[in-house]
Amino acid sequence: MRSGPALGLIETCSIARGMVVCDSMVKRAAVDVLEAFTVSPGRFVILVAGEVAEVEESLAAGLTSAAEELLDQLFLPHPHLRLLPAIRRLPVTPAPTIEAVAIYETTTIASTLLAADAALKAAEVELLEVRLATGIGGKAYFLLTGLLHEAQAALEAARAAIEAARTVKVELIPRPHPDFIRAVVHQAPATAHPTSEPG
Repeated sequence: MRSGPALGLIETCSIARGMVVCDSMVKRAAVDVLEAFTVSPGRFVILVAGEVAEVEESLAAGLTSAAEELLDQLFLPHPHLRLLPAIRRLPVTPAPTIEAVAIYETTTIASTLLAADAALKAAEVELLEVRLATGIGGKAYFLLTGLLHEAQAALEAARAAIEAARTVKVELIPRPHPDFIRAVVHQAPATAHPTSEPG
């Protein structure tokens, strides 16, 4: 019996070591590399997906390889069904009428993924965007929409899922203006593609 999907992430404080870590992870187990990219200032992030046992094995190899260069890590078995499509940048069409938009900003990619997963599992909300590090100094954030009370419940679950120090800012916009929706929500892809940044 297949054990189900999982996500694994390793972030290193060295770009060169991060590339070695990525190689060691895919050599150890059958996982898909969703992202492998540099983050300012001079860090490297590897995000993999696969069956739970394979991701766990891949992470073990990566952590050994990262050694003292390890900055952050995440093992997320059975992520919410809407999280992986967002990471893969599949388009999301928001409801015609948006009652509330929730914004959750964190210090790391791992904490954003963990918080977003908790939010989706706790309330009836839609994930509009996940942005992972590109152009924002290694930070990350996600946008949710839903009924006001559902968005509030989602934010509370997200806050409880991660260390308080990892949260940068949490905002909730009730009855967002149509111009805001057009400028921010409808223009946002499901997630911004991480690219190399100057260190």
